[in-house]
Amino acid sequence: MIEQFFFYMFAIVAVVTAVLVISVRNPVHSAFYLIVCFLQVAAIFILLRSPFLAAVQVFIYVGAIMVLFLFAVLVLDIGREQFREHFHGQTVTALAALLALFVVMGILLVSGKITAPLGPFDEPALMKNTEVIGKSLYTSYIFPFEIVSILLLIALIGAVVLVMRGQGKESKD
Repeated sequence: MIEQFFFYMFAIVAVVTAVLVISVRNPVHSAFYLIVCFLQVAAIFILLRSPFLAAVQVFIYVGAIMVLFLFAVLVLDIGREQFREHFHGQTVTALAALLALFVVMGILLVSGKITAPLGPFDEPALMKNTEVIGKSLYTSYIFPFEIVSILLLIALIGAVVLVMRGQGKESKD
């Protein structure tokens, strides 16, 4: 019962912060809301007794990708005029669809047709789970793992190139 309470609490905070990520105008605030969302997902992984996925969520997404994103946003100094939002009259439709989604989900939760995916796990199975994920990641999925690392390296190099190009323009002015 207490696990379901925490599950719903973490899930609600994750959904609210995910909506804030796309609704705030300041890109730095958006990045911080995304960090909070990622931490909530890591907490849900802990509740699901998957500490390996929770650690990966924190180290990779919060630690690496968000730092890279914040670095790019802060270094590029993107002006506010580039972040003006234009909904083109879709705000009312989007809010109606969001309200309908929450009503349907509330009805399904109250009626008991869906529940949180929690269950009893024994410790040996959990240890085996982490071992299986690690072996699978570094054997069967080594190629996609390396591709992702190369993409992150390319993104870092791109951020440095953009910074150097921006510094070149400032020195000419």
